[in-house]
Amino acid sequence: MGIFDRFKRVVKSNLNDMISKAENPEKMLNQLIIDMNEQLIESKKSVASAIADEKKLERAMNQNGAQADEWERKARLALKAGKEDLAKEALLRKQEYSGLAGQYREQWQAQHESVEKLKQSLRGLQQKIEEAQRKKNLLIARAKRAEAQKRIQATIGNMADSSAFAAFDRMAAKVDQIEAEVDAMAEIEDMSKKDDIESQFAQLESGDAGADILLEDLRKKMAAEGRIEDNSDKKS
Repeated sequence: MGIFDRFKRVVKSNLNDMISKAENPEKMLNQLIIDMNEQLIESKKSVASAIADEKKLERAMNQNGAQADEWERKARLALKAGKEDLAKEALLRKQEYSGLAGQYREQWQAQHESVEKLKQSLRGLQQKIEEAQRKKNLLIARAKRAEAQKRIQATIGNMADSSAFAAFDRMAAKVDQIEAEVDAMAEIEDMSKKDDIESQFAQLESGDAGADILLEDLRKKMAAEGRIEDNSDKKS
């Protein structure tokens, strides 16, 4: 598994874990950035190790190439001195080192290509993390706004599902009923007062008329007895 596959696996695992725990979005995003940077550091270490291996292969390639050149120089020197057997031995040594240099060259070229790909991937990873850092605050703001809307909708939903509004309507109807009863009692009291006043005046009126009748009867009675002059005719 490559270093960047491991990076994606670790970040994805941490992301799924945080989402499953339903943590605060701001805290989750900050932690993700921290995890990304930690994994970036580990990736840089892996790339650095790959570069070090490339350097080792390059040094081995150059060293074996240098040894091959050195044994060729010695073969030339032996040949000039007329020592053909020694020259042949030197050429065999040159051939050995040249073969090793060729093998190291193949390994170095493969490692060099791999390192260049790793470097390119590392640069892309750094750019993505930098982009994530720039977007973090925007995502946090969006998450807070969405959370606020969610709470409001939940509150509205709970109120709609509950009997709060029905209770409010019942209380309003009760207040209307109480006000109507108070108005009715006040009206009845006013009617009672009016009836009482009218009754008093009726009594007064009926009382005066009765007294006049009694007084007239007494006059007539006394007149009949001759004790008082009957002035009823005079009055009439």
